[in-house]
Amino acid sequence: MLADSIVALEGGSYTMSTDDTFIKQQWQDQEALHRFQLISPLLQTGLDDARRLQLRRTIADENNISVRTLYRYEKAFAEKQFAGLRPADREKHRSQSLPENFEFLLEQAVQLRREVPERSVAQIIYILEAEGLVAPGILKRSTLERHIYRAGYGRNQMQMYKEARNSSSRRFCKPHRMMLVQGDIKYGPKLPIGKNGAKVQTYLSSAIDDHSRYLLSSRFYDNQEEAIIEDTFHQTISRYGVFDACYFDNGSQYIAKQIRFSLARLGIRVMHAKPRSGKSKGKIEKFHQVVDDFIRESKLKNIRTLEELNRLWAVYLEEYYHKQKHAGIAEYYESLGAAVPEEGISPLQEWNRDSRPLTFLDAAVVSEAFLHHEQRKVDRGACISFRGKRYETKPSLIGHTVEISYDPAAPEQITVSYQGMELFTAMVRIVIRVRPCLLPCRNRPLRLPAFWMHWKNVMNRTGGRWQMPFPLPRTGRRRMTDV
Repeated sequence: MLADSIVALEGGSYTMSTDDTFIKQQWQDQEALHRFQLISPLLQTGLDDARRLQLRRTIADENNISVRTLYRYEKAFAEKQFAGLRPADREKHRSQSLPENFEFLLEQAVQLRREVPERSVAQIIYILEAEGLVAPGILKRSTLERHIYRAGYGRNQMQMYKEARNSSSRRFCKPHRMMLVQGDIKYGPKLPIGKNGAKVQTYLSSAIDDHSRYLLSSRFYDNQEEAIIEDTFHQTISRYGVFDACYFDNGSQYIAKQIRFSLARLGIRVMHAKPRSGKSKGKIEKFHQVVDDFIRESKLKNIRTLEELNRLWAVYLEEYYHKQKHAGIAEYYESLGAAVPEEGISPLQEWNRDSRPLTFLDAAVVSEAFLHHEQRKVDRGACISFRGKRYETKPSLIGHTVEISYDPAAPEQITVSYQGMELFTAMVRIVIRVRPCLLPCRNRPLRLPAFWMHWKNVMNRTGGRWQMPFPLPRTGRRRMTDV
């Protein structure tokens, strides 16, 4: 990975190309996301010291790392949030060359990992050294771990070999709002919004609060791409602030790197339901029954546009769902032995009477977290290509690879960043095509069009005379004759 990006050795220190620098940044972001997922269970509020210590030991044992490492990750996150989890830049020294029989050693290491998936890389190296396959100190833990990961037997890949834990299906509910948010997608009605009035399938993307069952964001879209999930949670955080954690299924839209990276930058833990565990998503699935009722009622309105569908859906939520008593809320309080009013408790009432304050972030911080990042190479004209358009950068960046960031909702405005330079906005390059004119240009004689030259030859042959021997036809055509 990162070690392979070293290009040249000059004066005892390594120099890295621009592409290798971006590879390093991507590795740092990926490693920071992995570290955040490790400590995310420890960030829950309400954990006592004994429970937190036990949970920390469990995470360390499951991931073959030390408790001290988790302490270091927690401290870094507390000081600098997500940016503190990125591996620090260090000066690279000359790496020790691999032994000649490294391929054989790697095969033996993979075999040892397959026999006991819980074996750490340090244990594998100890076994190889004890069997006399390699001299002590030759194999380094980081080097062997990287090659084992590339072979498909790394720490993350071996999770599939662990026995699945018996999950509890008992009902659960968070004690306060914005502690857990569930998200899901549901098929909506078909609307005639396609080409020539063709029917197009719509999709509803929703985010619901686990405690109050209050809908934080819910909107119909004409596609089910990753962008609608990002838009749903962007609106949720902008309106109601950040939450502690979110709970998704394993759909491709929810396991995408962009949504996990955006939420992690805001300090939000991402959890996924286990396969074939529908009961764990009971709240959002129960809400989808309300969506089915709305779809049946909407068929009577002859809805023609997506805007009209979302307008009626917003009215349905505010005037009906949020104000109706919810059986799940009453069941939660009854399980705690608390009294429930006869008229019940609605999601809006439960949301408003919760004592936990909302935590809002600056709009610029939220927007920055949901930006998309890509790489482009600046051509000889100091321009980059993006979605069929050319954008002007700076002449000093010619030949370099830059990173661009943009909002998927407004991709026409992109921001360019390069190491050692301030961020700037790239402008669309406008190419004006000028048609040749008939006016004489400087230092060039006038050239008449071909049909003018033909007319001049005809006039010369006829002596400059012409006549119309018959009335002008309706087509307006004239006939030239010799006299």
